Order: sequence, then structure tokens, then C-alpha cells
Amino acid sequence: MNTSPCAAKPPARARHTPAGARGATTPPWNLLGTGMAAAVLLAACGGGGSDDIAFDQAALVEQGRKIFRYDTFGDEAKWTDTLRMHEVISAAVDPVTALSVGLKVDAEALPAAVVDGIRAGTVDLKSPATTIALLKLDAVVGLKGRVETINGQDVLTQVGITCALCHSTVDDSFAPGIGKRLDGWPNRDLNPGAIIALSPVLDAASKQIFTSWGKGKFDPRNNVDGLSKPVVIPPAYGLEGIHRITFTGDGTELAYWNRYVAVAEMGGQGTVDEPRLNLHITNGTQDLVTFKLPALQAYQLSIPAPAAPAGSFDGAAALRGKLVFEGPGTCATCHSGPLFTDANTRLHPPEDSMAEPETPSYASRTATKQYRSSPLKGVWQHAPYFHDGSAATLSDVVAIYNRKRALGLTGQQMADLAEYLKSL
Repeated sequence: MNTSPCAAKPPARARHTPAGARGATTPPWNLLGTGMAAAVLLAACGGGGSDDIAFDQAALVEQGRKIFRYDTFGDEAKWTDTLRMHEVISAAVDPVTALSVGLKVDAEALPAAVVDGIRAGTVDLKSPATTIALLKLDAVVGLKGRVETINGQDVLTQVGITCALCHSTVDDSFAPGIGKRLDGWPNRDLNPGAIIALSPVLDAASKQIFTSWGKGKFDPRNNVDGLSKPVVIPPAYGLEGIHRITFTGDGTELAYWNRYVAVAEMGGQGTVDEPRLNLHITNGTQDLVTFKLPALQAYQLSIPAPAAPAGSFDGAAALRGKLVFEGPGTCATCHSGPLFTDANTRLHPPEDSMAEPETPSYASRTATKQYRSSPLKGVWQHAPYFHDGSAATLSDVVAIYNRKRALGLTGQQMADLAEYLKSL
């Protein structure tokens, strides 16, 4: 897929228009701003010197950061018009409830008076009105609300979601669930199914499916094939240089999956086509996705994998574990090179996955019908492991590999290998 602005074509006319579609109608380069638009085009088309290109790339990344954090792609058509989540939030979702289902609060978006009020206990954390106030401040990570004053009262009239809902968390520096943003970190506290199940328009059977997923998991194929087998929310960091982004390597660049999620999962206004799945989805009459993909991808590729915290692993054991990783553990056969993955050169049949056999097989529901080797940079951060989350710790990962591959590793070798993985 060529996402260069130089090669961009006007979005095709939509072939299906759901009722009640909403979303910003700002033209793409007006959204960027005239100066930034020129910078982006100059960088993309090869103009300017090295300093100019670096500046232009930084501008593109910054725009992508804003898209990642705050852009709904017009998905309010799904979350407001269809699922009526604004009604649910207004009636029943106070901050305590929001935090209990894994939603996070950006402490840096809170005015000093609010911070002082939370500390003093004068801010009512059991009132939905407080949640609406936080949405008005753009302080709820991954949620974008429109709050209007009606008859002197703040009313939530519209709500949508952003990439940050699943792929950001916070550092808990203020309180559990409240802190500075950590973009790219998967929110394994988030319970997407439980949140969706709050919608008043869903029937009991649908709610049962959604609530069965559990925290930190989501099924990106459920609304396509009607099956239910969720996968863990993956990290969106450490992806620079990796072309196969998803568990099953469906696309050859990050923009492929961004488009799929923005349209098929978030409900954004635009089109996604995947002939291998006989899939065509068009939402709305305008494309609010395509022109944002280059900047969004640039930002995500700029997010490094987090280094293992000091003192979180045994250094001497990790050095021994590296030898096991490269030798008798045979890990480097697939988790190879500086990226710790062979995903750029090959995919693997389902039987190579430590989570298989499973019913339904997640690979069988995807475009490639195969799995990629997951990159290991930052692996210490995103437990549980394997695409289905069936390994709770890295020690469990090693034990499962040792058993299924009949590696014959000793207890010491397995412990050392786990310490090495913690160090990556």
C-alpha cells in the first residue's frame, strides 16, 4: 500500500451510507494547517535539505501523535448514534466505574484546581457528572466527547474512541489509573467487551459474548465472522523496521492495520477492503481515515520499546539466558536479528504457535491463515503472553516452549532464559 501524500488520490465515493453518520468535514490539509501541510508534502516528495527533512518528519510525527490520541475518524456514528454510549456514560459511568473497567485519566490534562480537589476529596468520583467534566477536559485516555451546555448544565451529546483507548495507558504517577500517558503501551487493564456490553441496544446474547472476553482482550474479527475468540491487545511500540504488524501478519505495513481498525472496529468513516476475507466495509459518505494514515504511522513507528526497569531482572542470569536463547532454546531460529523476529521474511503455520490447537483457530479467521513471530523488545511489559494470553508470565512462556518443543532444558536453563527475556 502506497501511503505517500505524493501518490495520494482523492477518496473514492462511498457505496454505503449508514444513518446518522457524523464526523469532522475538515479537508486534510486544513486539518494539518497550511504550514504543516507544506512541510509534510516537502518531506514526502524529497524536497529540502537534511535539516528541513528532519523538521518536516518531526512535524509529521507530531501530527500523528495528535491523531493517535484524539482523532475518532468520525466513529461517533457508531459509539453515539448506534450504541448510544453517551447515554450510558451520562447515566451510570462515574470515575470509579470508569477506572474499574480499565479506562485511564491523563493527569497532565487536569487543571490544578481539579488535582487539588481530587487530593482533598472534594471532587465527587462517584458522580457521572465528574466523568463528563473529565471528558470536557480531554482527560480520559482514548475517549473523545462533545460536551454542550444545555439549560446551564454540561451535557455529553456525543462520544467516540481513539487509537489511544487500547494502545495507551498511564504511569499511575498520581493515583492508580491516573498519571502521565504511555503511548504505545497496551492497556491490559482495559475491558473492551464489558464496556461495549453496557450499550442499551445490545441483546442479552451479544452482551454475554462481549463480557466473556475479559480485561486486556479484544476480538477484532467478531464483527466480521460472528465468532468469538479474543486476542490480547498488542503493543504499538517498537515497530520501526517491522513490516508484518499483526499477530498473523495480514498486511505489509502498519497503515494496513490502522485502516482496518479505524473502519472495521472503531467504526470510523471510510473504507476497508480485504479480498482475502471477502471483506468490504464502507462507513459514511466521506473518507476521514486515508489522509491521516501517513502521519499516524509515522508517530507509531517513532515510539520505542520501553527498556526493562533497573533491578527488574538478574543481570548475571540474563547473560547465561542469552546463551540458552541462541543455543539449546532455539529461540533465535525465529526471534532473530536486532528486531527479534523473522516476520519480515516469513510467516509460520498454525501448528508453530504455542497457543494452538485452539477452537476456533485465530489464524483460520485471518487473511494469511498463519502467524508471525512476535518481536521481543519490551516483552517484559506486556503480560500475558501468546496471542490468546494463555501464558501469564515469561517463566510460563519458557516452560510451555520447553514442553511442546521437547527442548530438554534444565530448570536452571529455563530460569536463566526467562531472566534474559525480562531484560529485552
